[in-house]
Amino acid sequence: MGFVKVKVTIRNSEKPDRKEELEMVVDTGAMYSLVPGHILEKIGIRPLERRVFTLANGERIEREFGGAIFEVEERRGHAPVIFGEKEDKCLLGVTALEALGLEVDVVTGKLKPMELLLI
Repeated sequence: MGFVKVKVTIRNSEKPDRKEELEMVVDTGAMYSLVPGHILEKIGIRPLERRVFTLANGERIEREFGGAIFEVEERRGHAPVIFGEKEDKCLLGVTALEALGLEVDVVTGKLKPMELLLI
């Protein structure tokens, strides 16, 4: 299938008119999304705290952590975000996908609306 890339607008939750559009790689193996810290700071998003994350190779890293509004096409949702550093890749994780009500269609390699369950 390869990588699924999507244009995402990141918005400041407190001032939604402050925004930045990015191309992000969808990573269904990542819980949280990761956006370069300088972009989040540029639109006024401040970290809430620092957290430790474990990478797929077992390495542990520490990064700033906060929240943002994610927008894909006409859908918006609020989700956690990791403040990325220079060596980090820009990723759209599953919490943001769920907040947007989207999932990856493995046949087409594109995002599609998901069935929303309330159980």
